[in-house]
Amino acid sequence: MLLSSTACGDVQITHFMITDSFNRTHNYLRISLTDSCNLRCFYCMPEEDYEFTPTSRLMKASEIESLAKVFVAAGVDKIRLTGGEPLVRRDAVDIINRLSQLQIELSLTTNGTRLHHFVDTLLAANIRSVNVSLDTLDRQKFKRITRRDQFDVVYDNIQELLRIGIRVKVNVVVMKGVNDDELTDFVAWTKFQSIDVRFIEFMPFTGNRWTNNQVMTLHEMLQVISNEYDFSAVTASPNETVKRFQVPGFAGTFGVISTMSSHFCGSCNRMRLTADGKLKNCLFSEYETDLLSALRDGQDVEPLIRQCAMDKHFQLGGQLAPDLNDVQADQIHNRSMITIGG
Repeated sequence: MLLSSTACGDVQITHFMITDSFNRTHNYLRISLTDSCNLRCFYCMPEEDYEFTPTSRLMKASEIESLAKVFVAAGVDKIRLTGGEPLVRRDAVDIINRLSQLQIELSLTTNGTRLHHFVDTLLAANIRSVNVSLDTLDRQKFKRITRRDQFDVVYDNIQELLRIGIRVKVNVVVMKGVNDDELTDFVAWTKFQSIDVRFIEFMPFTGNRWTNNQVMTLHEMLQVISNEYDFSAVTASPNETVKRFQVPGFAGTFGVISTMSSHFCGSCNRMRLTADGKLKNCLFSEYETDLLSALRDGQDVEPLIRQCAMDKHFQLGGQLAPDLNDVQADQIHNRSMITIGG
């Protein structure tokens, strides 16, 4: 439904709502700033020597701002900046400052290695929630997973965020035989600190050598945790992707993002803009819509956004079988995780 039309710089902005053919309204946009990263997690980046996207093909800060304004006019009220690692981008401060002027909830997903350089920027931009990827609490295991020795830096930066009052969500990709023995260690962390640990089922992407026997499911995780802790469910917010729980008396919470064993597609409100300006209507979608080329050509991107949303499949990008055991990773057509954005 068209509401009104306004001019903003060189971009004509039409006020509309982003809905799909299943009447899902999309008010949450994830914007990847770069596919570059200073870590080398094997499940995200296929190879140690990786060819990153040339700068000329990435969205400029002004282009990110222009596209963000179109989405905000369409009802988007939450934007999360992702990567790669968003904070390795040289103009990250400029981008954060630009987007902080919009009427949105602005947040960030990061590997945590560079947060100490951005504390003042986050506070000035009124960012009150940061997701930090941390797959292990073991320093040596961290080095094996990321191929970098940065555990202490990440952990100390989490503590600094908590100290200054920024909410921290710790993202843990759980893989059998890698870190599934640390579930209760992460839950124990929530006893005295108000953090939200989010266990994420291992998902298939191009190059990450996914097999279903590596996936630890929601049920399996809760079974392991229940052997040591009693816990109860926390009331979910609308469109929430994580099933959250809390041990009585603990300061923080833990939860599971069960994409593979118990998907949450029915209430999906998210779209993703890759660092090279392609719009994905689902993390697992094969198809993308090139907004950046259209913007640079002076085209109206609003019809492209609307059509991309309308083409959205009901679940799992139309590529993944709803039953984990039926997923054929070698038949999925998608990017590597790092080029999509976390």
